[in-house]
Amino acid sequence: MLGAMQAHQLTTAMLIQHAATNHPLREIVSRGEDGRLTRSNWQTVESRARRVAAALAGLGLRPGDRVATLAWNRLPHLELYYGVSAAGMVLHTVNPRLFPEQIRYILDHGGARVLCVDPDLLPLVEPMLADLPKIERVIVLAPQAAIPATTITTPIAYDGLIAEARPIERWPIIDENSASALCYTSGTTGNPKGVLYSHRSTVLHAMSALAADSMALAAADSILVVTPLFHVNAWGIPYSAAMAGAKLVLPGSALDPVSLHDLMRDEGVTFSLGVPTVWLALLDHLRRERSSDERAALRLNRVFTGGAATPRALIEQFRTLLDVETIQAWGMTETSPVATVCRPLAHHADLPSHAQIDLRALQGRAVFGVELRIEDEEGRELPRNGELSGLLKVRGPWVLNAYHGQASGSAVDADGWFDTGDVARIDADGFLQITDRAKDVIKSGGEWISSIDLENAAVAHPKVAEAAVIGVAHPKWQERPLMLIRLHLGENGDRAEILDHLAAHVARWWLPDDILFVDDLPHTATGKLLKTELRARHGDHFADRGNIDQEL
Repeated sequence: MLGAMQAHQLTTAMLIQHAATNHPLREIVSRGEDGRLTRSNWQTVESRARRVAAALAGLGLRPGDRVATLAWNRLPHLELYYGVSAAGMVLHTVNPRLFPEQIRYILDHGGARVLCVDPDLLPLVEPMLADLPKIERVIVLAPQAAIPATTITTPIAYDGLIAEARPIERWPIIDENSASALCYTSGTTGNPKGVLYSHRSTVLHAMSALAADSMALAAADSILVVTPLFHVNAWGIPYSAAMAGAKLVLPGSALDPVSLHDLMRDEGVTFSLGVPTVWLALLDHLRRERSSDERAALRLNRVFTGGAATPRALIEQFRTLLDVETIQAWGMTETSPVATVCRPLAHHADLPSHAQIDLRALQGRAVFGVELRIEDEEGRELPRNGELSGLLKVRGPWVLNAYHGQASGSAVDADGWFDTGDVARIDADGFLQITDRAKDVIKSGGEWISSIDLENAAVAHPKVAEAAVIGVAHPKWQERPLMLIRLHLGENGDRAEILDHLAAHVARWWLPDDILFVDDLPHTATGKLLKTELRARHGDHFADRGNIDQEL
């Protein structure tokens, strides 16, 4: 017997229609390249998105065609999110921070017919267009007068295109399993891979974000979107914010601490999300450059962080400096991305402060709809005892089953489990702790050492701004940890002092055999430490026995 309920398709059109109908005047604030703010609202975004849909159809695009974007967190990009996908086309966001060859590969592999680009990113696009025969038209996300001189033949001004288009009367009815967006992994090992999200997966993921034990988004929130719109759909915020009817603040390309602070202050920001490196820089600025009264004037009450392990010190500083809750999450491009969120359970309420922070340094518990398991190398499920580490696998309604262009089901095993490439443990309460990427775990004398745990311990030292740990070939122990440290400005490095600090936090045999103090550390385009480059630079560090200071 079937249920007798209406069977509406879950699509992105539902989200923007809901926001425009029930939260029409809730603001969308966008900062342009020149620093000036543009103010819109959900009603206007929906109206302009209908014009986008009509304009693209006028250029000959059909449902299923890809529309690529190379753009920052600005208002036109948000309008494209809905004007493209709600009309049945596929929004293909591209990360401008990747290497040019990776960008060219992603654009070609994704098969977009139209490319939408911010004017300040035109110099990035111009040299590669000749190698992108599938792209038929380039739309510059600016008025005609603001398009700089370019070698691109007949670029289309976005503002003029939209102004001339007659908005579609209604959003088309789309199968909820149709593709809505295409994002690519950062490609640290080989070419980037495409993840093709469906309307259904997108709406379910957005709904999950509103849960109290996730982002807990509400109409009263003012959200500063630090996570780029080109990075896994800004962790779903364009969709979940529309569902909640929240205010959005789009910072453009200026993510420096001063700019972020000013937006937080002026726009009454209550919630923000981004990678740890952004927050570490902001906290350092607030501590050094802002008075206690200026810090107290911020309305920020919670920060959502992911993309890399969140240092314990960051959680502690947000609490002590701003009285802000740090919510750590874990996920991947392949999981849309939010799969776990770290929120305390009822029996954690009486934990002392240091234990509360220890808890929040975990990656959290699976949100409803997502299943987790850890396996040994033979594929046997390991117990959830918080002690045994294994290969982390995941499945659920917003987890991929195949990469774009590959056979259905090719990315999962026979039971639908996707291998994340992470090594993790899960405790009896279901809290996940990522101990390493499988390719980054350090295997020393037959035992595993977590580079993430070592890095977090190092960053807890007041002099340390950032730390990276890699496994380096060792003549006796197979691999040993080498630590690279970037200090806060004005601090001096003391190897013995750092080792003494680490000894209080990790087992003695985990201690790095050497510590290097560096001016900078390489990162991927999504803010993660680029350990492949560090291994290439320092892979023979212990080849000479003279560099091995610690005997175990």
